[in-house]
Amino acid sequence: MLWLKAFHLIFMVTWFAGLFYLPRLYVYHAMSEDEISNERFKIMERKLFYGIMTPGMVITFVFGIWMLIDYAWGMYAAMGWLHVKLTLLTLLLVYHYFCYRYLVDFKLDRNRHSHVFYRWFNEIPVLFLLVIVILAVVKPF
Repeated sequence: MLWLKAFHLIFMVTWFAGLFYLPRLYVYHAMSEDEISNERFKIMERKLFYGIMTPGMVITFVFGIWMLIDYAWGMYAAMGWLHVKLTLLTLLLVYHYFCYRYLVDFKLDRNRHSHVFYRWFNEIPVLFLLVIVILAVVKPF
């Protein structure tokens, strides 16, 4: 059980590293004006999304679902914090999807947002992380 939790946390950190860094790359990409920088950002964004962020997300969910099936659902199914956490994780999947959509937009040179938009977009996963960790550790309700 503790091994599952440890690996779940390791890959959650990997996923969140990507969720924090990819939108920051979008900020710089939206500000870039030369073709060399544009192409460099496309490569960095693609490698981060497909090589680190998405595998981290998938493996995080594998270990999370494994823990739910193994013990957590039986212990915490009646507690509201788990349902809120699962709802927030679903919303975080939506955020991950938007990261993908913006990746495609940059890849096809059809970005429609400013660097200011991406600066605000970059703050969203911080809020998710704060609330999800507090729910999982404190189990307030």
